[in-house]
Amino acid sequence: MGLTESLEELRDLHGRARVGALGPPDQAAYRAARGKLAHLVLSAQHLALLPGQRPRRSLRAARALQSEIEFHDGTVRAKTLQLSSGGFAALLANAPHVGEDVKVALGLPGGQPLHAAARVVAVKEFLGGANTSFQFVDLDVPEVERLETFVFDALLDEIQEL
Repeated sequence: MGLTESLEELRDLHGRARVGALGPPDQAAYRAARGKLAHLVLSAQHLALLPGQRPRRSLRAARALQSEIEFHDGTVRAKTLQLSSGGFAALLANAPHVGEDVKVALGLPGGQPLHAAARVVAVKEFLGGANTSFQFVDLDVPEVERLETFVFDALLDEIQEL
């Protein structure tokens, strides 16, 4: 089976998985196809790493989602820059402290906001703001699946546009 056919099969399985219409055999095929695509995309990203950069462990999507981030001294609204099942990045007006624990609410399309604990893991300051990376802490399996489904939606949309 060629790449085009494999992607079409994954699109079909993904669409049925989103509505809970996969039986056990199709669920296994879906997981395998999703894992294979994730491996291919992560491998391609690793080839583009600069010396000293660490490879990513999970797929990410460049998507702007509304977020509310609750810091110890107040709540900030921001748009995400990138999102994965492991965390997200957002542009903030003020740089938080690396290691700070926060509570977040992310507005995922088609459902309730995702509420999670997160930790600031990186801050890149520049004039007028700070690109801030957050890592989710102790996400439940259903929430990880919601995020992975969203990321695969975005990935399949991007592939469709190629």
